[in-house]
Amino acid sequence: MARGLKVMIDDNSFVFDEGISFFEISKNFKKNFKHDILGVKVDNDFADLSDTLKKSCNIKFYDRCTHYGNYIYLRSAKFILIFAVRNILGKDAKMIFEHSQDGGIYCSIDNKKIDESIIKKIEEEMKNIVKEDYNFMKLNVSRMDAIKYFKKHKRMDSVNVLKYISNTYITLYRINDLYDYFHGKMAYSTGQINKFKLVYLGDNGFVISIPEVSNPDRVKEYRHHKKVFDKYLDYTYWSRKIGISNASDLNKILSKGNIGELINLAEAYYDGQLSNIADTIYNDSRSIKIVLLAGPSSSGKTTTAKKLSIYLRSKGFATHSLSIDDYFVDREKTPKDENGEYDFESLKCVDTKLFNTHLTKLLNGEEVNIPTYNFVLGKREFHDDKKLKLGKKDIIVIEGLHALNDELTSSIDRRHKYKIFIAPLTQMNLDDHNFIHSTDIRKLRRIIRDNRTRGKTADVTLKMWGKITQGEINNIYPFQDNVDKVVNSSMVYEVSVLKTYAEPLLFNVDEDDFIYPEALRLINFLRNFLPMPSDLIPPDSVIREFIGGSCFKN
Repeated sequence: MARGLKVMIDDNSFVFDEGISFFEISKNFKKNFKHDILGVKVDNDFADLSDTLKKSCNIKFYDRCTHYGNYIYLRSAKFILIFAVRNILGKDAKMIFEHSQDGGIYCSIDNKKIDESIIKKIEEEMKNIVKEDYNFMKLNVSRMDAIKYFKKHKRMDSVNVLKYISNTYITLYRINDLYDYFHGKMAYSTGQINKFKLVYLGDNGFVISIPEVSNPDRVKEYRHHKKVFDKYLDYTYWSRKIGISNASDLNKILSKGNIGELINLAEAYYDGQLSNIADTIYNDSRSIKIVLLAGPSSSGKTTTAKKLSIYLRSKGFATHSLSIDDYFVDREKTPKDENGEYDFESLKCVDTKLFNTHLTKLLNGEEVNIPTYNFVLGKREFHDDKKLKLGKKDIIVIEGLHALNDELTSSIDRRHKYKIFIAPLTQMNLDDHNFIHSTDIRKLRRIIRDNRTRGKTADVTLKMWGKITQGEINNIYPFQDNVDKVVNSSMVYEVSVLKTYAEPLLFNVDEDDFIYPEALRLINFLRNFLPMPSDLIPPDSVIREFIGGSCFKN
């Protein structure tokens, strides 16, 4: 007879038989959730719903209204899509998940001609798979057996990535007769993944979208961000030309000791973007007087602004950096959020009236006394040695959270402004079915920089991330389409460098900390890459902004 084990769920105590699946336990709590339960955390470790109870523990369930549940939903929808593509286009169809796009994923099919009618057939087949309610079967297999399976089915992308990890056993998932390798947990069955949408974009590419955490009841209409999308594609094509598509391609170069040339190529691509912008501004120098640059956290804004200033100076311009922070209102006038804390990310923190007055005067050739914000006193101060007057070949460079918001520079005619959106738009995948989130690259960059410059531990940075993301959603992403240029600050080699610096910091997160599963996820992600020393990275690289050794002083 099975023994009873004590389980704590939402501070309430229950007893369940040893060996019962978490899916069976979850049925008792379905009424507490608006949507299907997709995931479970046992003590402080995530498990599959198909796993069984083996000890007394604390349990927390997740549906798609949570970030963790939403990741499971997306991962499961991807597997359903892979199965549907195979059923419609055949077993040899090469399905690639390229990158995130407007809350969904941009996908391509490399070796089959598709159009909108084919995409509709695939979407209908996905719906049929959902109706069939197949279980996502979990199998722990030896890594060598998995390699043999993928070789047999000509999935060399997975074969190659598995070559570089040291695990003896790995987890595969199965729908019906199809096996695949994913980095994270799956839902219990396909019937739980009942809302999704495919949108054909042309050139054998399409987007799969699912409900967002903020609106889990429906799939939002896809909005195409052309400039960001085109930059992704440009970088993807360029990277494939130099032989970097997946993690194994980078590992292969590292294992042969040929990293120097790759670093040079990556830095040249990044510098080329800034050189082209400087050429554009030079050719329109009679109109453009202000460069405005913004992007999400850890995009490399500081280095980019300073390097762009150098390119502009090489064209004969004199550049002047203007800090939005110096125009903060006095502390007592700072708005507060719903928790009664100062909301330093609100545009209302900035004295936009004074900022616009100064910009207008500067563009009219008048001299302006630029303020300095005293963050200790929480007050703006003026000093006689901070006066500025622009010449005919002078350019103002402004980078910051609100730089792309026209309300910040409302008095300045649009023709005088050149707007830049910057982000590390990562093109590299782990393999064809597991793409790398640009957000993860930014997290790793931020963890390293916060520790180096502010002494913050990785857990502190990870706990801040939700608030950081919300600030970006409110203040940066709404303005990404109304820019003149998108700059990609991603480096094809950087994950291997970030691994060297971030991995020890992530291992320092306590196993009892609620953020530990996220730290562990990042550790497992980094295990797909060989480490790389930073010796050959030039001092003016955007990566130096995070790992240290930059020739640009903050």
